[in-house]
Amino acid sequence: MKPGTITHTIAVLLSSVTSLFSAAAPTAPATVKMKLSKKSTDNKSSDDGRVSVDSLAFAPRHLKSGPAKAGERYSWKKDIVTTIFWIGEKPSGNNPTPNRSSSWDKDWTKNYGGFDDPNPANRSNYIPVGFTPRQNPFYCALPYNDKASTGHRPEAPEVVPWFKEAYQGPAVSTCKGRWVAIRRGNKTVYAQWEDAGPFRTDHWQYVFGNERPKPNLNRGAGLDVSPAVRDCLGLRETDVTDWKFVEFSEVPHGPWSRFGDNNTFVINDRKSAHPVAEVKRGASVPVAR
Repeated sequence: MKPGTITHTIAVLLSSVTSLFSAAAPTAPATVKMKLSKKSTDNKSSDDGRVSVDSLAFAPRHLKSGPAKAGERYSWKKDIVTTIFWIGEKPSGNNPTPNRSSSWDKDWTKNYGGFDDPNPANRSNYIPVGFTPRQNPFYCALPYNDKASTGHRPEAPEVVPWFKEAYQGPAVSTCKGRWVAIRRGNKTVYAQWEDAGPFRTDHWQYVFGNERPKPNLNRGAGLDVSPAVRDCLGLRETDVTDWKFVEFSEVPHGPWSRFGDNNTFVINDRKSAHPVAEVKRGASVPVAR
């Protein structure tokens, strides 16, 4: 065989070997795919206590635990046993605590203006006939108090969704006066949170989380409402309602917007009326010439 022929033969053989390896290159992504598949399998494993990504992605929202985050839309607490209480109520039966004071106001009855008589015969237009309340007659109680003997409960900054924006110092509750929507059937009323109860003052897991009310003497009641709320919704002494927190901007005008030095509607009306009054007084003063 001539030298040129030998060289040509060797070149052909090398070219064939190179082509063989080049053709195998596209199989590389299969290795990557297998690694991804293995990673997914590891995520689904519960041997190390981790939750799989798939489980998180398809977990129902209502199974989420912990307090609601600020800025989220508050969810309805449904089918909550609801009882009636009132300012000035004396201890009796299943109510061992007098309501002369609230968790946040030691002079609650005095500051309200008197006894909020629940007797329908002694009420008109959702208020007592004997006096005009100095606080909102649409009030309620929930079983949590953010205040401690000094300052706030240690968990309050974490569990109260609006704590930071509402904080006014260690002596002031961030929960008092918060607006709550209360629904029965197709009717909704609005009230301000003014006391802690029934029975408990520490159940943040229910008030801000997803737990149900704890058992108690009033059939597991998780909400107390005032006579005004009772009359507006047509509630029985013990009934069932839904409730949720609402931002003030969501609260429409209604009978709950008329009375009370603590009422956001009244406070805002007074603020907006003040500059007008100043202008009128200024206009009535003669101008010296």
